[in-house]
Amino acid sequence: MAVFRRLPGPLRRGVVHTATPCYTVGAVVVLRRDDNRIALVEQRHSPGWALPGGLVKRGESPTSGLVREVAEELGVTLDAGALPVPYAAVNALVRRVDVVFCVDAPPGVQLQSEDDVEVTGVGWFPLDALPEISEPTQEILRAVRLL
Repeated sequence: MAVFRRLPGPLRRGVVHTATPCYTVGAVVVLRRDDNRIALVEQRHSPGWALPGGLVKRGESPTSGLVREVAEELGVTLDAGALPVPYAAVNALVRRVDVVFCVDAPPGVQLQSEDDVEVTGVGWFPLDALPEISEPTQEILRAVRLL
C-alpha cells in the first residue's frame, strides 16, 4: 500500500481503473396495459424483441435517459416526475446494470416509433405469449418477477 501511495496521481488512477470493474448502465421500461400486455421493440442491432430503453449517456440520469429513449422508440411521452421508484437488474457477468421502471400505460396509448434507424417494430404482447425476446429482456423480466 505504501508503494501505491508513492505513485504519481495519473498512474494511481490508471491502476484503479484497470483493477475496478466498469459497468454499462441502461434504463428500460416495462410499460404495461390493463390487459397484461407489455410494450416491446424490435431492433436492428440485436436478435429478439426487447424492452424499450437504452444506455444512459454520460452525465444523464436514468430517468432522463428513459424518457428520451421511450419517446424515440415508442413515441410515448413519460412524465419524469411521475415515474415510480425503479428496480436495479445487475448482471455482473457482462458488467451491466439496468435501471428498470415498471409503468402503467395511459389508457388508449398508441405506439409509434420515431427511430427508424434502430427500431424495426413495436408492439403490445401478452406476458403469457411473448415473441422471441432477447436474453437481457428475459433477465430483466425475471428480475422484476414477471417471468
